[in-house]
Amino acid sequence: MKILVANLGSTSFKYSLFDMDGEKVLARGWVERIGEAVSPCTVQIGETKTEIRVSVPDHAVAVRQCLTQLTDTKTGCLADASEVSAIGFKAVLGGKYSGVQRVTKDVLDSMEELNDVMPAHNPPYVRAMRLLAERLPDIPLAAAFETGFHQTIPDRNRYYGVPKEWAEKHFVVRWGFHGASHRYIAERTAEIFQRNDLRIISCHLGGSSSLCAIRNGKSVAASMGTSSQTGLFHNNRVGDFDPFIAPYLMRKLGKTHEELLTILATQSGLLGLSGVSGDLRDVMTAANNGNSRAKLAVDVFVGDIRKYLGAYLVELGGADAIVFTGGIGEYQPAVRRKTTEGLEQLGIVPDSIKNETVFGTESPIHAATSQTQIWVVPTHEELIVARQTKELLEGKS
Repeated sequence: MKILVANLGSTSFKYSLFDMDGEKVLARGWVERIGEAVSPCTVQIGETKTEIRVSVPDHAVAVRQCLTQLTDTKTGCLADASEVSAIGFKAVLGGKYSGVQRVTKDVLDSMEELNDVMPAHNPPYVRAMRLLAERLPDIPLAAAFETGFHQTIPDRNRYYGVPKEWAEKHFVVRWGFHGASHRYIAERTAEIFQRNDLRIISCHLGGSSSLCAIRNGKSVAASMGTSSQTGLFHNNRVGDFDPFIAPYLMRKLGKTHEELLTILATQSGLLGLSGVSGDLRDVMTAANNGNSRAKLAVDVFVGDIRKYLGAYLVELGGADAIVFTGGIGEYQPAVRRKTTEGLEQLGIVPDSIKNETVFGTESPIHAATSQTQIWVVPTHEELIVARQTKELLEGKS
């Protein structure tokens, strides 16, 4: 069975093609600048990368173009497009729908109802899925919602202190996100330890970041809430924020509600605090060169991570493993060091040499004396979506 896993942006389409017999990645590709006069369309099969430039007016044409490249007699890896059994989407929030679902009108309507909560994610996915369902009716579409992994979070960690009707009627609960990544970390760490009874704190750190407490392979707490703007602060998003400040700031800044939300969602986080960039690499460079605002941004980011790390150590009664993943978690030794330093009395002891030499590879970075193991494990969200899509097609989900 071959599954195409799609990652959509408003003007982009990225994909991975899996052969689920052995879970091999057959190809990766991407289409950029959808809707412009000319769109670069790239496919990589093995070490061979091929790019063409054509007009791609919408996401349905982008999918057709990717299938054309994948079935090219000279450079492709498929004999026919019908070999693709389904397209799986790493969807975010579906309201009354979670887990992995066949894409139907009801599912799309439920996603659309939450466009205000997920303005950067739900609208482009809903538009593209509607288009693909209409124009490619022979290919089943599956939405693997990031909230699915967090359905096991107990009520005490899920509910806000708001009228309970808000949760029951309007889905105002701590959903948790990055579910595919945290699920992969749970499964891969269990394989590493050859145990299923683990207490894991998964630290997905990247452009957007979240921590998840995992017990026996199941999520029991997550740092993100009803929207992905919450929890740790992100590259350009605010993270946790007191809602009662909003009307005060609107009056002081002369901003509308929508304008303030735009600032909180696009000009805040690392970018807003540092004044340098939303990319941690740039912020770290500036901090190391003496920029005090950049140093503050790094310190607050790490402080947020440690706050949730401490909470989840209490929630789990300790941890068997702390796992770093995502672009920052995998490639920023300084963040890993700052997060875990000074925790020796809690049985958490990093190995400074191991930590400083690990970049994007699966490796332990704890000292021999550490009671809690510390790992770097590259995430594989696309593989999780491919597995979920396969299970859905086979009726196992």
